[in-house]
Amino acid sequence: MTVVADVSAVRWLHDAWTAANEAVPGVPRWARVAAHAVPFTVLPASVWRIAVCTFHAPIAHGLGGPDIPSNIPGMPLEVYVVLLSVASELVAFTAVGLVARWGEVWPRWLPGLRGRRVPPLAAVISASLGAAVLTALWTWVAVMFSLGLRVDGTPLVQDVPLGLADWQGVLATVTYAPLLLWGPLLGAVTVAYARRRRAYVRRTRTARPRRARRSGRR
Repeated sequence: MTVVADVSAVRWLHDAWTAANEAVPGVPRWARVAAHAVPFTVLPASVWRIAVCTFHAPIAHGLGGPDIPSNIPGMPLEVYVVLLSVASELVAFTAVGLVARWGEVWPRWLPGLRGRRVPPLAAVISASLGAAVLTALWTWVAVMFSLGLRVDGTPLVQDVPLGLADWQGVLATVTYAPLLLWGPLLGAVTVAYARRRRAYVRRTRTARPRRARRSGRR
């Protein structure tokens, strides 16, 4: 029975993962690639943070110690970093919804919404705002760091993990650099989503009068 349960669980996870990632008909290939690339722009930084702050890997300046406090009082840094990284990946994964069916029809596990169509305008507005904020944020961070400044414009301290002076700083910089692509990729996928949903609405409105005329003739 245990083996059967394990096989069923694996099969369920496989089917759920396939359904969550499978693109709907009409999605351009470039949009599928861009949407699935978004979570991978976040992944390197998440892995680096967990390695340094949770497992205390000696690959960064001043962040490998176990006594560094987190941004949430009472929560250990090790736990905070894992939760932050998981949350970041979940937010990034929502880009896949712009090419998958669950971005057009609410999934079955959402009570009260399951089976209903996702309002195109709501999805486009939220995704567009996210793309704009992410693009501005990470561009600003990159510019400030390249000028030797913190995000608030104050000079960088000596033990900042990002930099090009040694391999540790280069590694940290390389893991965070893909975040510059998060906003632009999300924006491009949002444009493709808006065009596809607009075309669908147009076809639906055109088909309704035709069905009505046919019913009247009968």
